[in-house]
Amino acid sequence: MSGDFSEQIKNLEEKGRLRSLNPLEQRQGCKVSYQGREFLNLTSNDYLGLAADRALLRQFYQGLDADGSAESYALGCASSRLLSGDTPLAHELEQCLAESYDFPGCLLFNSGYHANIGILPALCGKGDLVLSDKLNHASIHDGLKLTAADHKRFNHGDMEQLGWLLEKHRDQYDRVVIVSESVFSMDGDVADLGELVELKKQYRVMLYLDEAHGIGVHGQRGLGLGEATGLLHEIDLFVATFGKALGAAGAFVLCSREIRQYLINHCRSLIFSTILPPVVLNWNLFVFKQMMEMTGQREHLAELAGKLRKELVRCGLQTRGATNIVPVLLGEDRLAVQLAEQLRNEGYLIFPVRPPAVPEGSARFRLSLTADMSWQDLAGLPTRIAELKQAL
Repeated sequence: MSGDFSEQIKNLEEKGRLRSLNPLEQRQGCKVSYQGREFLNLTSNDYLGLAADRALLRQFYQGLDADGSAESYALGCASSRLLSGDTPLAHELEQCLAESYDFPGCLLFNSGYHANIGILPALCGKGDLVLSDKLNHASIHDGLKLTAADHKRFNHGDMEQLGWLLEKHRDQYDRVVIVSESVFSMDGDVADLGELVELKKQYRVMLYLDEAHGIGVHGQRGLGLGEATGLLHEIDLFVATFGKALGAAGAFVLCSREIRQYLINHCRSLIFSTILPPVVLNWNLFVFKQMMEMTGQREHLAELAGKLRKELVRCGLQTRGATNIVPVLLGEDRLAVQLAEQLRNEGYLIFPVRPPAVPEGSARFRLSLTADMSWQDLAGLPTRIAELKQAL
């Protein structure tokens, strides 16, 4: 048996697809130490720089000294929420989120993965249909595998195909749910939320939007693509995570009170998981309030991304999207691996993205910009990528 695994590992290595873990040290703003050297961190989802903000962390822990109570800074509850793990802090965070988004219900999850593998199987069963964008996150695809509902995938962003599927299948099912991310994490593009809403209304279906990469970055208050487009309240199930722009851990769904109560009683990833530690819930509440005031950081981030895309194109490199996630399309796995290694030698922390995370033949860099970067940090990168690519 062990020989079989060894052979598979060897095959991955030969294809340039063998992955490994890379422990990072001493995060300081957009810089990080790796293997004893300092790098510009272009791999992080810490879009607003909150996770690496030491001053903000010190401000958070001043609350521990101020009230003398360690209850909201405790490191664990040691129970699921439906047993003895529930806390007033969890309800306070849910209330804050529901009020900020003006939704009737909110329910916390331990991660975006927990939310996506739990919500769809809980709400959709036999006689239901889920239609999912092909480039949705792996957690959504895994959630579809766990549901008893029928499910079909439509080509990425193809509203015409989605409309055709709805026209053909809507009347055969009791409940139909359209599932899409708002910002797609490998291409850096955004969903056509207006068209999704139109199709939702036309065919009387539910809309499930995963704002994992939209929250913090889009909208005047950073509430996501729904806020930015003015379509927030057309979304039936709004899922977002604290683990990216909010620099924390955990996730939540905004929904109706009825759906919230139903999930509490049927969602297995909620029922059978120990709740997040109080200190994490407390940080989430603290940092969410901070995030809504960070309009300047969002504007700076958008400006950086636009400038970098223009420079990549000027250097003859292929890119996509229109967000702070800036892909550089390279094609071959080995080319991506070799280029990334050379760029790391020059102080850019970049790791190649290869199948199965992206389609075959579309290996790339996923340059993830953060608000604590400056243009001086990025100015020389497009030229170096182009020069090294040409040399290889």
